[in-house]
Amino acid sequence: MGELRFDGRVAVVTGAGRGIGRAHALLLASKGARVVVADVGCEIDGSGASTEPADDVVREIEANGGEAVATNASVADEDGAAAIVAAALDAFGRIDVVVNNAGIFHPAPFAELSADDFRAMIDVHYLGTVLVTKAAWPHMVAAGYGRIVNTTSESILGVPLLSSYGAAKGAIFALTRNLAVDGAADGIRANCLAPQAGTRMALAHGAAMSMPSEMLEQGVASMPPEMNAPAAAFLAHESCVLNGEVLHVVPGRVSRLAVVRTRGFEHDTITAEDIAAHLDEIMDPTDAHVANVGGPF
Repeated sequence: MGELRFDGRVAVVTGAGRGIGRAHALLLASKGARVVVADVGCEIDGSGASTEPADDVVREIEANGGEAVATNASVADEDGAAAIVAAALDAFGRIDVVVNNAGIFHPAPFAELSADDFRAMIDVHYLGTVLVTKAAWPHMVAAGYGRIVNTTSESILGVPLLSSYGAAKGAIFALTRNLAVDGAADGIRANCLAPQAGTRMALAHGAAMSMPSEMLEQGVASMPPEMNAPAAAFLAHESCVLNGEVLHVVPGRVSRLAVVRTRGFEHDTITAEDIAAHLDEIMDPTDAHVANVGGPF
């Protein structure tokens, strides 16, 4: 297979001013996509705003011969999400790809997190993904084509201090599985990327975990954000046949992250005592099968 090109395609990348999103935007542009660089320029906790991160990425894309426009609208606001999609339509007349990458971060023990902390994560990560996708959806349906790349995280599996973040990322995973079902008939494919990267969030998490500075620096250096962009580009490409899947990226490896169902224990009537007696059988992953989008589960 030759190079995966995006000539003639238009991609929106949220959270594209720094880190992983910036890497996505730069790679897509280098492959011929016209890119909307969406970023409010906030701190990792969601505070503050700046036009500079998005503008800097646009300038970098243009300096390399690509086409891009910036928007500083917020994904967490319905009007802001609509404005992001409108930026693509106004500048380039179409929208083919949405990469939902924008996010905030607040590592802390569950007991110390407030309800508002959880709401903030849901508003930006989950509802931000919902709102931008929903704004783009009718245009993709009309075109009979679309690629949605949502950002989930291995924290959905359980990571210390990330209950609010991981829960919001879990909602994105579930949303993506259902978008994959709803969009299939209209030529829309939706998948997830679960990235690792040495970003501001990784530094904050390491600090919250009291990691030694030398270990943290080595970890960050080993995970450049750019290593995630090829997986995002693949999922965004017209040749991608995946739908409702998760690609997990770590240094030197891309793998499938999936939900499985074990063979379990079968009996006509099952009591709590039966479950206790057959727990090893229920939990045994031997011969487990992957739960497919749309079933069978």
